[in-house]
Amino acid sequence: MTPTVAIWILFLGIAIPHHSEVLGADIGINYGRLGNNLPTPKRVIEFLAKDLNNAIPLVRLFDPEPEALAALSETNLIVALGTLNQDIPQLASSLDFARDWIKKYITPYINSNGQGTRFRYLTVGNEVIPGPLAAQVLPAMKNLQQALVEAKLSSNIQVSTVVPSGVLGSSFPPSAGAFAQDVLGIMTDIANYLHSNNAPLLINVYPYFAYISDPEHISLDYALFRSQNAVVIDGDRQYYNLFDAIVDSFVAALVKVVGSEDVKVVVSETGWPSAGNEPHATIENARTYNNNLKNRIQNGKGTPRNPNLNLETYIFALFNENQKPAGTEQNFGSFYPNMTAVYPLW
Repeated sequence: MTPTVAIWILFLGIAIPHHSEVLGADIGINYGRLGNNLPTPKRVIEFLAKDLNNAIPLVRLFDPEPEALAALSETNLIVALGTLNQDIPQLASSLDFARDWIKKYITPYINSNGQGTRFRYLTVGNEVIPGPLAAQVLPAMKNLQQALVEAKLSSNIQVSTVVPSGVLGSSFPPSAGAFAQDVLGIMTDIANYLHSNNAPLLINVYPYFAYISDPEHISLDYALFRSQNAVVIDGDRQYYNLFDAIVDSFVAALVKVVGSEDVKVVVSETGWPSAGNEPHATIENARTYNNNLKNRIQNGKGTPRNPNLNLETYIFALFNENQKPAGTEQNFGSFYPNMTAVYPLW
């Protein structure tokens, strides 16, 4: 969750004039646990399911926390579960390790009738492409997929990975979106594997970081979904907000390597910090971004490239986490650790 060259390229261009029982248009939230003052996982799941009355139907976990998984089995929440990055080498090299992983973190929370914790995605790592583990992501995905098949769970759980915009080498205009050369081979293989399984690529989309890279030339209204006029014209497509432009850049990159428009993406992270970099990171800007995002997703209008796209999206994050790096990283939460809202959203 850092500024990337790809987003910077996107904004340089802009600054120069000239699917399952839950519909994709649902909003989820990222439940991170890097804080020493957070409620217990069981209490957090109760908060989401009961206190908020399932207003947030989807939740993403970065790692398999047993207490949270057990609590989720008693709710209707849909779960995107991640593996730890440090487990990727073993998941990639050993089918037995992948089988054991599924037996330890998936099957205990699903009963003989197929009920229990409602897993939707199993994601291999978080933002490890580009990076030293990149080449091991697809082998790990394949081993986990095989383990799910053997456990007769593959029809309900899709295996994918989560990538940042750093995998893009070109992103402006959105139709020119393409994977960076240093990860092109890896992303091509992953994209085609996902396409063959009818599974989405999970993408992290942060207009905030692009905006702060050059606030003199990048419109805050464009970043916050407030533009009344199209800011980017890409052929016959008009872009009124940066979120759509970044998503369509990813879609264009996938289409180029798969050779079909029938590609799928899920926004696994997006959000705006409420403090740590004033005047850009403020409660009002965070409230505006996330409320407009929620309305934008739930209206089901898709993106300019694909108006029929039901774009499932997970807000980052549930809580402010005080063990993350100081500054904005500690202030992406929609709620304080005492579970009071940072700003009205639900």
